[in-house]
Amino acid sequence: MEKFITLHTTAIPLPIENIDTDQIIPARFLKATNKIGFGDNLFRDWRYDKENNPKEDFVLNNTTFTGSILVAGDNFGCGSSREHAAWSLTDYGFKAVVSSYFADIFKGNALNNGLLPVQVSPEFLKGLLAAIQENPATQVTIDLEHQTISYQDEKEGFDIDGYKKMCLMNGYDDIDFLISKKEAIEAFEAQNS
Repeated sequence: MEKFITLHTTAIPLPIENIDTDQIIPARFLKATNKIGFGDNLFRDWRYDKENNPKEDFVLNNTTFTGSILVAGDNFGCGSSREHAAWSLTDYGFKAVVSSYFADIFKGNALNNGLLPVQVSPEFLKGLLAAIQENPATQVTIDLEHQTISYQDEKEGFDIDGYKKMCLMNGYDDIDFLISKKEAIEAFEAQNS
């Protein structure tokens, strides 16, 4: 995984509440076990019509909005527990998702796959969405070390599990973390054998 320290970019607004994992990546695309290629079908039914033509009114098909942060409505990632939802978001190029609430399983899957879920207050989310929609060039900064998100003159803190924060900042998944402790593990084994 890539290290995540600070992200400074524009963002893509998706002000829809209760986006479930089947909307993020429809079940019919879950046949693969490799993480690559899922981004092609991210929000598939919202992005394309039945003839596979891009829907012009969907934000991911609008070149006005760019960036590696998705700013979504409340209750993002609800529904089934499919890890493929996090895979599709990261494969598409998102490094963070901002919402006022995340489903717990989605949040865990996101963190395990290098995608930072940033939970903010409803008021901060409303202001951020309005700023991006008014000016698509609005810059958003996520500072993981200090656990803050900011845009224009607005700033808010967010919570994250300490272990997951350390993993993201070092670019570790759970196996990488264990490998990073190899010397300490070997020393412990030597003392206790």
